[in-house]
Amino acid sequence: MKYISTRGDAPSLNFEEVLLTGLASDGGLYVPAELPSFSPEQIASWSGLAYHELAYEILLPFVSDCIPAEDFKTILAETYADFSHPAIAPLVQLDRNEWLLELFQGPTLAFKDFALQLLGRLLDYVLKRRNQRVVIMGATSGDTGSAAIEGCRRCDNIDIFILHPHNRVSEVQRRQMTTVLENNIHNIAIEGNFDDCQDIVKASFRDQSFLPEGVQLVAVNSINWARIMAQIVYYFYASLSLGAEKKPIAFSVPTGNFGDIFAGYLAKKMGLPVGQLVIATNKNNVLHRVMSDAVYARTELHQTLSPSMDISVSSNFERLMFDLYESDGATINALMQQFNSESITLNKAAMKKARALFSSASIDDQATCDIIANTYNTTGYLLDPHSATGVGAARICNKDPDQPMVILATAHPAKFPAAIEKADINISATVPAHMSDLFEREERFTVLSNDKASVNQFMIDQL
Repeated sequence: MKYISTRGDAPSLNFEEVLLTGLASDGGLYVPAELPSFSPEQIASWSGLAYHELAYEILLPFVSDCIPAEDFKTILAETYADFSHPAIAPLVQLDRNEWLLELFQGPTLAFKDFALQLLGRLLDYVLKRRNQRVVIMGATSGDTGSAAIEGCRRCDNIDIFILHPHNRVSEVQRRQMTTVLENNIHNIAIEGNFDDCQDIVKASFRDQSFLPEGVQLVAVNSINWARIMAQIVYYFYASLSLGAEKKPIAFSVPTGNFGDIFAGYLAKKMGLPVGQLVIATNKNNVLHRVMSDAVYARTELHQTLSPSMDISVSSNFERLMFDLYESDGATINALMQQFNSESITLNKAAMKKARALFSSASIDDQATCDIIANTYNTTGYLLDPHSATGVGAARICNKDPDQPMVILATAHPAKFPAAIEKADINISATVPAHMSDLFEREERFTVLSNDKASVNQFMIDQL
């Protein structure tokens, strides 16, 4: 399988090359030149498979030119062996036709574990074979950083630099990153917001001349294709658990960077009967505004109770735009160059396709708290604030009450005590046993100004 850039002016690569590349040389994002397609009969035959077995069936076509089948089976089995629930991604019923897909059973209690536990193992496998050392550089609004660190901390051939916005992630999120003290782990708190962190990372990927000779950057943000690829699996898993071979399933997805819901869109293109995809946003509603007004624009970034979605530039939306504009890389390049300095307006043909595929809603902090409280009072289930936006958007956008609606529960509520406290339900969420001493552990991180040169110099000093 070959991978091509959304901007049409970079060489096509195989999976191993894409894994180690991140951004394409033309500034675009890599996508498969063609997707595998599965028949209804083939999908139905996977019913009852364990999670890692299903992942093998779905993901092997993406990697088979670079990783032998038996090796890939082993990697997948090891990836999900340490998840705390035997189902890996269990479903919990909230209402007659409303379900939560719990994606926080991994080691860092967030959906990012599904992809980053796999990404770390894939990198370890490839780098050992190539006898190569790389530098991982990533930006996090809360959960990506801890999942990346946990997935890669034991990799012999990797140094990791994770940027997070200083004082803009929850204490649990911060400590999950900053209490990992291995010598190859470096946490940087940027005096700015997540978009500032993301901009420094993207600029560093575009110009890697600051690195020592022979060293390259590797992405762990969802610009890395392997992240998107891994997330496709749980859409199939949830659908099969609810009898997807018989009826379409709707999904509501809390999303800021568009990676998680883009994986659902790909699952639909690959043959999964997905009836509706709901984009759930918080007050930072860039994606909802695109769906409503056809305008993709930066606006002031707001600090909310769902910080992992505090994003005003949705990186993976470019991948969808590439499809909406019939894989016209030149047009996407022109639009994204325009977006560097001003807003862009999607044309009518593109928006017609987008609105046929997606619905959207924006859930503010007060509504989020109300949903947390109402859900707990009526069902006894405690939602984290991101999952609560998914519940709210699902109920606003649901086009067919008879169609099962699966809401992606993207994080454990213990990671966001401020939101639980503001919901005023007189309960607190406790962290699992393996994290019980989190608040006593030593922390290590460096606060730097919002400046690429300062960050790059710090990286050089540590290598």
